[in-house]
Amino acid sequence: MPDHGPTIGLVLGSGCSDAVDGLPAAKVDTDYGAPSSRLYRRDVNGTSVAILLRHGEDHDIPPHAINYRANIAALHASGASSIIALNTVGVITGIAACGTIALPRQLIDYTWGREHTFATGRAAGVRHLEFTDPFSATLRQALVRAALAAEVDCIDGGVYAVTQGPRLETAAEIDRLERDGADYVGMTAMPEAALAAELDIDYAVLALVVNPAAGRGSGSIHADVAINSAAARAAAMRVVEAYVEVSA
Repeated sequence: MPDHGPTIGLVLGSGCSDAVDGLPAAKVDTDYGAPSSRLYRRDVNGTSVAILLRHGEDHDIPPHAINYRANIAALHASGASSIIALNTVGVITGIAACGTIALPRQLIDYTWGREHTFATGRAAGVRHLEFTDPFSATLRQALVRAALAAEVDCIDGGVYAVTQGPRLETAAEIDRLERDGADYVGMTAMPEAALAAELDIDYAVLALVVNPAAGRGSGSIHADVAINSAAARAAAMRVVEAYVEVSA
């Protein structure tokens, strides 16, 4: 992708593909294979926003099968020094209401079998990444300010439990996650966050809270997702717009 000045990376999750309608796109490849989608680009007053669809352009890539290394490598090659990731989550505790958004401060990784590092040994070397704070404090606080500017309620904080998927969790598993200290549950923040950190990219999750976690609601999880997704997506995109405008 050609140089268009400072670049912000934006990873869009489930149900957000309409945000790239009409935008120019470039097919890219990386040393780790092809990313989930083409890279779409939007220019705002000299700032380029490089946008990637995490689950593919046809939403046909499940969480455990995403080529996270290719996705992050592609955004890095585009010049992105920061990445805002939109991730849909269920809520475990009373920290947030469904249909709202949140900026988690911590995560717990329960995934397995994913290609989770660029440090594969040999020529790639070994790096013991310091990961005490998995999300960039600078980017998180900038997004908090953007939410205020956009007059969007956004929860600042909480712990994101990253599960393997693609199945949803059992009620007993959610009870365990709460005992572990988790507030939200989703499937895609890892290894995304660690890979970004390995490339020294500021990374933060803007979580779309769309359902009570298993055993915490009174009805179908899928019905809750259908009811709450549109409001959460709209709120998240308003925050992203406000952030880009300030950054441009």
